Amino acid sequence: MLHVERRAAILRLLLNRETVTIQQLIDETHASESTIRRDLIELEKEQQIKRVHGGASLEKKRKEEPTVAEKTTQNREEKQSIARYAAELVENKECIFLDAGTTTFEMIPFLADKGVIVVTTGTQHVQRLIDYSIETYVPSGRVKTETAALIGSKAMRALSEYRFDRCFLGMNGVHDRHGYTTPDPEEAIVKETVLTLGAQSYVLADHTKLEEVSFATVSALDAADLILSDAVAKTERERYQDHTEVRTVVL
Repeated sequence: MLHVERRAAILRLLLNRETVTIQQLIDETHASESTIRRDLIELEKEQQIKRVHGGASLEKKRKEEPTVAEKTTQNREEKQSIARYAAELVENKECIFLDAGTTTFEMIPFLADKGVIVVTTGTQHVQRLIDYSIETYVPSGRVKTETAALIGSKAMRALSEYRFDRCFLGMNGVHDRHGYTTPDPEEAIVKETVLTLGAQSYVLADHTKLEEVSFATVSALDAADLILSDAVAKTERERYQDHTEVRTVVL
């Protein structure tokens, strides 16, 4: 089992039980005790778990993730403006990745005349991409019911076969100390994988995502440029500029 897959398995088991023993983790991952202990030390440093005698417990419970329907109606005008700006960064004939998210979904109409190739983990994106006659590739994987995203080790391995000119991702949490986060460890690993596959990566975030921290870490802020709107105060945007390039969309 790969390191990232083992971490996801540990977090998934903790989500189900909240407290687990080292032996349970060994049985689940087929890793050695020393390997499991190293993983737990690493996860504790990231403040995702708390080590206890003979095992581990959750540091905090995962935030409940909004459904796609709930996200679609939230801050739509701001998301559309960010999406239009993001699409303008794309050059003709590029190969790009679109994450499963409502802001990346809003990018699709603005890509129609660019002759791009799109790979997406957003199952809800697929029909809209077809409607705009955009060449589309979809990896294998398990569909997450809350977000309609493709996740899991199969999705990660399939995505690893591609290289992208640009990657566009959404995040549930954007924090100057904790970086990019999302509620689901399996989805976090997919996002983390994608960030290594693009020549340039961008996180699209409306103002509600800033200073939020979700359960699973994706990456540090400097792994991707951050696209915000001017709904975010200038002083707050400047604080994030200490960690990554911030691009501001005027509403």
